[in-house]
Amino acid sequence: MSALFIDSNHDDEERRHRLYSGDIFIFSATPTTEALIGLAREMLEKAFAPHDPRAIHEHLTAEDVASILGKTKPAFIHHPECKRLISLIMQERGMDLEKLYFDVPRMRSAYPSHFLSSGIAYAFHPHRDTWYSAPMCQINWWIPIYPLDPENAMGFYPGYFDVPVKNNSEIYNYYEWNTKNRADAAKHVKSDAREQPKPQQELNERSLRYLPPPGGIIAFSGAQLHETVPNTTGVARYSIDFRTVHLDDVVARRGAANVDTRSTGTTMRDYICAADVSRLLPEEVIKLYDDGTETADKVLRFGDRLVAAQ
Repeated sequence: MSALFIDSNHDDEERRHRLYSGDIFIFSATPTTEALIGLAREMLEKAFAPHDPRAIHEHLTAEDVASILGKTKPAFIHHPECKRLISLIMQERGMDLEKLYFDVPRMRSAYPSHFLSSGIAYAFHPHRDTWYSAPMCQINWWIPIYPLDPENAMGFYPGYFDVPVKNNSEIYNYYEWNTKNRADAAKHVKSDAREQPKPQQELNERSLRYLPPPGGIIAFSGAQLHETVPNTTGVARYSIDFRTVHLDDVVARRGAANVDTRSTGTTMRDYICAADVSRLLPEEVIKLYDDGTETADKVLRFGDRLVAAQ
């Protein structure tokens, strides 16, 4: 049974071990996380001015909102303050920045379900990130920008952490997705026909919703089954997430047990060093995760330019 830790004082090694075993950690906001969500709020409120971003669905069309997000979200990803603040947030959690690698922080949005839940504001069904080619040692960090409601939060299914879920993750190859689908997210407004890994069975439990305050953090394994809760409130939810891997675990192939993942490709080329945000994981390490589906025309890196061919 998964445990929930709140503001625990575990060191990084013990915390990673517990995360790989299915436990979930929640941390209170700090001045550093508040600075990160403050930057996000500033960008959102400027983009949607004079309207409150949380009520923008009452003022603009879904097409207009998707168009604005198509500019605002990449601008946030590549804002120089984001990487600096992520490194500081991880340092607060006692991590060795020389061995820590993270992917770029992403701004997410979840609008009332009738308004916009496709493409750039995709409402994720229950899934494991490992179904999307993430390594078993990936840890997810999720931060709300505004106050949460149980009906517009994240949902977790910890009872399935070590229980296989019938799914179609074999359809997903990271390189194929990047070359064919990623850049078109903002074009999907009313519906989203992009085929994605999903459960192929009914889940026998209701998702659990954890509600940290703005700037608080939920940390969980990339193998944890989770979802975007269908937003039945009248308020949009905005959040930030990023993912980390620890070099020692990457090299030793430590991480959560693979109970049902069959995706191909790897996200390993997305990670940058927290101590030097221009440094990528060494190629000889990445090759430990290559499976033969990588080719020169399909392997992409996600750095300061949104997509750069290797």
